[in-house]
Amino acid sequence: MGLINQFEQLNNAFLSQPFLPIQTRINLLKTIKKRLIENEQQLVAAASKDFGYRTSFDTVLGDLLPTVKAISDTIKRLPKWTRNESRSVGISLWPSHAHIQYQPKGVVGVIAPWNYPIQLSLVPVISALAAGNRVMLKLSEFTPHTNAQLTEIFKDELANHCFVVEGGPDIAAAFSDIPFAHLLFTGSTSVGRKVMQSASQHLTPVTLELGGKSPVVVLDDVNIKAVARTLLFGKLNNAGQICVAPDYVFVPKNLEHQLIQQLCELYKQHYQQGVEGKNLTSIISDAHFARLSSYVEDAQAKGAQLFTAHEENTADELKHRMGLHILTQVSDDMKVMQEEIFGPILPIMSYDSLSQVTTYINGRPHPLALYIFGHDSTVISDLSAAIRSGTLAINDVLMQVTADQLPFGGIGESGMGHYHGIEGFKTFSHARNTLVSGKFNPRTSMLLKQNKLLIKLLKWMYLRQ
Repeated sequence: MGLINQFEQLNNAFLSQPFLPIQTRINLLKTIKKRLIENEQQLVAAASKDFGYRTSFDTVLGDLLPTVKAISDTIKRLPKWTRNESRSVGISLWPSHAHIQYQPKGVVGVIAPWNYPIQLSLVPVISALAAGNRVMLKLSEFTPHTNAQLTEIFKDELANHCFVVEGGPDIAAAFSDIPFAHLLFTGSTSVGRKVMQSASQHLTPVTLELGGKSPVVVLDDVNIKAVARTLLFGKLNNAGQICVAPDYVFVPKNLEHQLIQQLCELYKQHYQQGVEGKNLTSIISDAHFARLSSYVEDAQAKGAQLFTAHEENTADELKHRMGLHILTQVSDDMKVMQEEIFGPILPIMSYDSLSQVTTYINGRPHPLALYIFGHDSTVISDLSAAIRSGTLAINDVLMQVTADQLPFGGIGESGMGHYHGIEGFKTFSHARNTLVSGKFNPRTSMLLKQNKLLIKLLKWMYLRQ
């Protein structure tokens, strides 16, 4: 069945039942949750095959559990989210009353990435189904084994509410051209521009979850070992293939050497076998491994200094595996400082004053995440106010994304719009302005008269509000 036929089938189903009962939506979510739990081992094995090797930790903790948690939280809160939301109309519209009614939009399109093929596919689908929509889900061509498992999950009754689509760039381009009621894309900024351009032909509203270069700012009052431990987790989790992974670090000059030393020591402690260890996920493909290697080679050729914790076992081209690579003395003409890294390479830059830091970060596209390590509340407040970013975490990394009741989204080139929690429900709903007037409504008769006394009364009512 072609994409347009699939869309029309779902759209006809939506039109035949444009407001799905809340309990039906909850039952759909419960079915997804049940099948995810039942197929945990198959999903872990499938993701590992897709990556060449992926730790069960990265799949269970990064993909499965956040998705199951999001479903549970949505089921719990959905009855409250769907209630009409009362709003004041003021004296000028008395005796009428008003509310917002959240309506499903129709058929929603979701284009998912490869780096978290379960979570980043299903969490937006969960929000869209919770809002009462039908969904078409485009999965990444880089994760065929995981896709097969997800397709199996969306069978039987679920297939009447969510179609799963696979294919490469041509299919993705055709998918973006479909006149969806809403389209959510997660991926690179460059592809996001193309998706938005295609969607604009139908005036389809879009949510873009992109990425960019997420900076880390280390203040001078930190425990540098604690900072290094947190950064190591953020940079090695899923081999750094995360849209909110720390991309580069600003550290005071007097702490730079200590930070590098602690990162190397902690890496050797936790990844004793380097790329031969079973606790390090592989880079998704040969092409992405080659891209990351070229970043390191380009940086070194232009004067950067490379630090690796192990003299050997730092990379394996055949298995496309890469350990921690620290770069110092980096400059803006290096590819590693121009492109989102999306891998276990960490540029470190020293600074003398925080004004250097804010000037540098604000001179570039707004990042999806900003990380600040420090304990001076005044300095942290000033920094967070001076730098705009999609998300912010203080003395932590990555974990802000797992806060289900906080909206997740970028700003500028790092994204547009939000989802997660109630924001996800609202993103995929139309907030309909509803005014209710009863039998007693003298307002219309008064307005028809258009006399001077009425004008004076209206001015008094509007200007005093």
